[in-house]
Amino acid sequence: MPVSEDEQAAAALRLMEVARRSPEFAREVAEWVRDAGWLAPRAVPAVAPEASRPQMLPPVTAAFTDREDVIAWITEVLDGADPSGGAPAIAVLTGAGGIGKTAAVVRCAYALRERFPDGVLFVDLAGASVGTALPPSDVLARFLERLGVSPDRVPGDEARQRDLFRDCMADRRMMVVLDNANTEAQVVPLLPASAGSLVLVTSRYRLGRLVSEHGARPFVLGPLSTVDSVRLLRRVVGSRRADAPDAAVQAVAEAAGGVPLALCTTGAGLAVREHLTWERVARQLSERIQGPGQGQGPSGGSGGGSDPVRQAHDASYGELTAECAAFYRALAVWAWPTVTVMCAALAADVDEGRARELLEQLARVHLLEEVGEERYRFHDLVRAHAHELAVAEDGHGRMSAAVRRVAVAHLRFAAELDCRVMPLRWRLGPAYGGLVLPVDRDPADGKHALAELRRERENLAAVVRAADQYGFDDLVWQLCEAMWGLHLLLGFHAQWIDTHLLGVEAARRRAEEFGDRRAVGRMLVQLAFAYMGVGRADDAAEALAQAVAADEACGHRRGQASAVEALGLLRLKQWRYVDAQRCFEEAREILGRIREGDDGWRDVPRATALLEHHIGRAQTKQRDFTAALARLNDALVCFRRLPGGGDAYNEGRVYMSLGEMHLDAGDPDLARVCLDKAVKAMEAAGAGLQLADVFESRARCHRLAARQAEAVADLRTAAAYYEENGDRVGAERIRAGIAELED
Repeated sequence: MPVSEDEQAAAALRLMEVARRSPEFAREVAEWVRDAGWLAPRAVPAVAPEASRPQMLPPVTAAFTDREDVIAWITEVLDGADPSGGAPAIAVLTGAGGIGKTAAVVRCAYALRERFPDGVLFVDLAGASVGTALPPSDVLARFLERLGVSPDRVPGDEARQRDLFRDCMADRRMMVVLDNANTEAQVVPLLPASAGSLVLVTSRYRLGRLVSEHGARPFVLGPLSTVDSVRLLRRVVGSRRADAPDAAVQAVAEAAGGVPLALCTTGAGLAVREHLTWERVARQLSERIQGPGQGQGPSGGSGGGSDPVRQAHDASYGELTAECAAFYRALAVWAWPTVTVMCAALAADVDEGRARELLEQLARVHLLEEVGEERYRFHDLVRAHAHELAVAEDGHGRMSAAVRRVAVAHLRFAAELDCRVMPLRWRLGPAYGGLVLPVDRDPADGKHALAELRRERENLAAVVRAADQYGFDDLVWQLCEAMWGLHLLLGFHAQWIDTHLLGVEAARRRAEEFGDRRAVGRMLVQLAFAYMGVGRADDAAEALAQAVAADEACGHRRGQASAVEALGLLRLKQWRYVDAQRCFEEAREILGRIREGDDGWRDVPRATALLEHHIGRAQTKQRDFTAALARLNDALVCFRRLPGGGDAYNEGRVYMSLGEMHLDAGDPDLARVCLDKAVKAMEAAGAGLQLADVFESRARCHRLAARQAEAVADLRTAAAYYEENGDRVGAERIRAGIAELED
């Protein structure tokens, strides 16, 4: 067996050479690649005309002032980099919170982006604290998607994501902006191995290992001068305010300490409040600087001593109405990645119309930043200020109630969408009670629902963590259940594991307190699928063993069957086809012990159909084609007999498996008949990526039958479906196949 990287590379090249000569073997190699993942192809050629060239920079602020020295320094770093060294130029900008690192680096990136024709990647790493910092895996998944990799093709584990990212970036000239890093460990996996690229990193912390081990150049950003502080203040306030005495403006600027966040917050308050005078603001800030006895902050203390950012936030908070102040505090009960109108309304217990108005009020005075349509974000220092006030003025009881309102609403939201994404799957939890889908719903409704879940996935994960922190175990595991469709179809394995570890423990605690004991096994099975996605087979097997035991202990046969079925899918991934078949047959036997009226009995027909399909797949892999054909045909019959007109999507999946079986058996004509039916089923379901797979398989049928023109036509159709569904990896692979055929 090939063990070293060189041996594996040589084996891979040999397999690919044989596959090019043998269409039958090519299909087998493609399946090995898909299952094992260790021969992942380059997602997008580095400089191909169709390569994705992302432009992810956020807008630059119109009030930006000074920092020419930063632009000059970064240009110097870039010009001094060794283009033959195989590493990008790395510049690390450090400084206190609110000092303007993000604004400076974004302004520099815009100034230099013409030098990077292959695009710019940007991410806020949320590294103000360890608890909020994004894991590298989440960032790599985001970057890979923007580089043209379909989400379902992104590897599950961080190491393979990193390798694919570096492969995608190879020979490109790109800029990567990593804002607000917490540690070097957050940054290193995101470094491309491309000498033509530039990496800009900002952090409040010294990242010495980047300097010592990766050749980064450091720069410490200091406060603005008084002259530039005055200039920034006047830009933020605008020309519509009456001219103020220079002395008053300078006093405000000096009180803000040259910190851009404090200057912008203070200036925004002056810009929107005509009654607020420069002299009054200067006096408020001065009183806070002088400490106790000279002026009190809104929370009853000194207002933060000499911290200019805290002083500015105290001053802005003091000018809010009582309603808006309470709203401001309510938004900060948890570190939501973004604050939506729904989240804000529930946290503050107001209607959504009023929430929109109050969000806009806070954005106008620079206490919130609008980052998308009806989507806002706190600067982490502002949120810390609001959270401190919430603890002091509202207490744990009100904060806990706010978190529960947000969590309950997000559970309803996610459960409804999950039901639309996978309407026929069996579910646990009262959140699904009463959910009914319209009979005539749009075939693309599931796809739209999945897109909505994806947009909110980071907020949903934050809601799981918040509910766990505040002790709402009933909501924690149900939220995980409601995210099953999202994770099963799109991955995001790091988040999946993180949330479902909480889900397992929450379900166990609830079971001890007379909760739903079935939830323990359910969470463990879902966690096992996450482990499978990142190649942690032993962890997956252990979780499934625990799931079987938990479901057996509470007499939940439907859950037990699901756990044994999942173990069979794990064995299938490990190419242990005989063991996989045994697991599927055992799961079917467990289903057979469920009687009418028992828990889960309504789902038995569909679950049985799925197991018939799995057994047929396992038999195909063992080349027992006669038995496989019988099983797969039985699965077709089972799916057709399901209530509500059957399960057309899974019928199509079975036809795909039948086509693959006939191809393996050397009968391309029968394979084509099955794949034609799979095409119709997937077209009816609107399943774009599956359609691409079907057309690609059908092209193999044509090649085996020497129908070159038909093969090219099907490959072109497959490429179009891959492209339409954002899978540029698949599209590029198909184009390469077309080029070979046409040559």
